[in-house]
Amino acid sequence: MTSPFPQLDANGRLRHLITLDGLDPGLMRELLERAKDYLCPPGRLPPRGDDLRGWTVANLFAEPSTRTRASFELAALRLGADAVNLDVMLSSRAKGESIIDTIYTLEAMQVDVFVIRDAQPGIIEFVARHVGDHVSVISGGEAHLSHPTQGLLDALTIQQHKGGFSDLTVTFVGDIRHSRVARSAHRALTALGVAELRLVAPEEMMPEPHEFQGARRHSSFDDGIAGADVVMMLRIQRERIAEAMPTDIDRYHELYGLTAARLARAKPQAIVMHPGPMNRGVEITSEVADGPQSVIRRQVANGVAIRMAVLAHVAEARRRRAP
Repeated sequence: MTSPFPQLDANGRLRHLITLDGLDPGLMRELLERAKDYLCPPGRLPPRGDDLRGWTVANLFAEPSTRTRASFELAALRLGADAVNLDVMLSSRAKGESIIDTIYTLEAMQVDVFVIRDAQPGIIEFVARHVGDHVSVISGGEAHLSHPTQGLLDALTIQQHKGGFSDLTVTFVGDIRHSRVARSAHRALTALGVAELRLVAPEEMMPEPHEFQGARRHSSFDDGIAGADVVMMLRIQRERIAEAMPTDIDRYHELYGLTAARLARAKPQAIVMHPGPMNRGVEITSEVADGPQSVIRRQVANGVAIRMAVLAHVAEARRRRAP
């Protein structure tokens, strides 16, 4: 059996970030605090730094992405790095070149950090096991399993609006079974001490019984949202609605869509989150998505800050390791 992949260096600092599983809560809190240094009000010039001056960050995305890929690119540029974006499905890999040969080729061009999104479980760890000692690998989303920077930015958003975690009830709603977002948010929030986590989904979209330990499961959205402090809606892939709901999208929205009337069952100051892209009128109405309780745009802003914090941390860790 393969041993757990070590993400930390000998000094206990991040070298890679592939999953939040087993990551020390203190390190998570450190990254949240560091991210706050990279935030600013809308309309003002964003903070910049030279933590990655001279570095090269390569974004290798085998799945479509707007928010994650753009925010990693902006994070790298704002920290002084060169950034290159590669659609690996159109690269040499699609012509028969192995992923590891692609990595070795880019490594020879002096890439320092690989940010990778791939639909195949294990690819990101595989790359991390084969890069040079000076290179870092960061997950931009792995299959349905993990999206660590999304989990951190969701935690940061909740902390900003709620001041902490210990007294909160957080409700996840939607296609939880296939959601890397929900898995990483669950790991982050559990580690940071959220009081109660709830899962709301049709049976076919619920995760396996051994997953999401400690979370309460609800088939009724009205029950699952009652008294919640945070409502995290998850994107529904339309092809999966046919699998989970033999009726139609309108029926799904009736049972599991977030409307203003349903949101009124949560606490008055509850916040609404969504990782995007949203299916308006399916999992959430525009009235709620654009309403006063929505923090969806704040999540996007926090994504750049969190990714800057992670990149700055791995750069600092490498400087500490240098002889």
